[in-house]
Formats: sequence, C-alpha cells, structure tokens
Amino acid sequence: MLRFVNLSQDERAAMLRTVETLLQRAREFVVGTYDYLRSVPETAAILGWETQVDEEHLEERRRFFTLWLSRTLGIDTSDEFAQYLFRAGHYHAGLGPRRIHTPPNYVITSIGLTLAAFAHYLHAAGLPAETIAPAMAGWNKYLSVQLNQMLFGYQIAREFINGDFEVRFSLYGRLRTLVGAQELTIPARPGSTVADLLRKFFNYYPQVRPEALERLWQSEEKEEALWVEVKPVYVPRRGWRILLNGRDLAYERGFAAPVHKQDEIALFPPGR
Repeated sequence: MLRFVNLSQDERAAMLRTVETLLQRAREFVVGTYDYLRSVPETAAILGWETQVDEEHLEERRRFFTLWLSRTLGIDTSDEFAQYLFRAGHYHAGLGPRRIHTPPNYVITSIGLTLAAFAHYLHAAGLPAETIAPAMAGWNKYLSVQLNQMLFGYQIAREFINGDFEVRFSLYGRLRTLVGAQELTIPARPGSTVADLLRKFFNYYPQVRPEALERLWQSEEKEEALWVEVKPVYVPRRGWRILLNGRDLAYERGFAAPVHKQDEIALFPPGR
C-alpha cells in the first residue's frame, strides 16, 4: 500500500520539517482528542463514559494514543508497526482487553480529524505554504495506509468471532511464543471444515504464516475465461502436523474434514 500511494521523497522531507511543530502540540492533541470523544454522545457511549469518565480507562487510552502518535510522527513504516496497526484493528473490533467495539466509521473519521488537526497546527505555526502543502499530502498518504491496515485487522477480527460454537486449538512449540498462548478457541458455523478454521487462525495471526505455511502457485482454467488464471495457495510446510481430535489429518479426511462442537485441533511444528 505504501508503494501504491507513492509517498515521494519530497513529501517525506516536508513531513519531517513539520514534526517539531506537531510535537509541540502533541500533548494538547492527545488530551483534546479524548475530551472531544467524551463530549460526543455516540463515542461517549462506545467508551462507556455516558455518565462518568473512568479515569483509569482514560489514562490507558491516552497512553495508547501517545504511543501511536509518537510512532506516526517518526514516520514508522516497519513491519512491526504494520502488525501493531493490524492488532489495533482487532481491538476496535471488540477483541481488546476491555472488549469495546468501535464501529469502523468512527475509526475512518478519526483519521480525518487527525489530518485536520495537523493542518490547523501547521497553519497556526505560520509555516510557509510550500512546506504545508507537500507535508499534508504526505501525511494524508501515510495515514491512509495506516487506516487500511487497521480496517483490515478489524475485518479479520469480525470474521474470526463469527460462529455458533467453539473449537479448541492447542498450540505447541514455537507457536506458543508467536501467538502468546498455549490454546485458544475459534468460533465455527455448522458445516465448517478444518480448512475454514485454519484459514481463520492464520488470518488472525499472520505472524505464524512464514513459520507454518509455504506458498504455492496453482493454475485454474475456467470455461468462461480465455486464459489460465494463477492464484496462490498455502500448504503446511514439511514436518508440520495438524491433528483433529488426536488423528493426523494427513491420514484422515484432510482439511475438508468437518468440525463439530467440542472438537480439538492441534498444531505441531517440526520436531514435536
């Protein structure tokens, strides 16, 4: 997405020239953001602050927002920050520590409010237009990529929790470190297969993919098409074992096996 928005070197340089000005207003921006959110009835209700602000919760929110702002002003484009934003999307979907669901329209418009605040601060500081224009173009591109990453995490999380019953996943070896848990449950619908739940798991925990999956290219020729379509498919790397209720899927019905309530799927890396 960063390649797509084509954040130029001139725009990045202009963004860097505005960082000091924005840092000087950072505390005001963080405090003002949450003052505004608790003043709007809809967002106050989302946060549970309709009648009274939870000061401990407010402090948590300000810390999170300050961390995000500092990394944003540092124009962080690392893979680790991309994962951080993806996980923020999980939190907005209601899977954070406080289980607060923030509808995506408020996330989208909050990015707009951030850009409006940046523009106001730069104008108020008296920066020249030849600096503000390319800087705001750059901040707009950069924050739109951030928004895409958060909305992607939100979408994946909402799909993850969609189901009528739960199937337990047991994790072994280095999977426990990557996921941060020894076991977890994934909601499933009647008719779901092992493949459906594995897809949910690897979508929700993309950091596991390079460890466990190998990407292959599969050709598919459709009757109505004039050419062969090639698409990526993912298969477990050699040595990985996936068990359904203790039975290795390599010797059973494979990933097409249906799952039921109280089933257990176990993932073993090589050497286990």
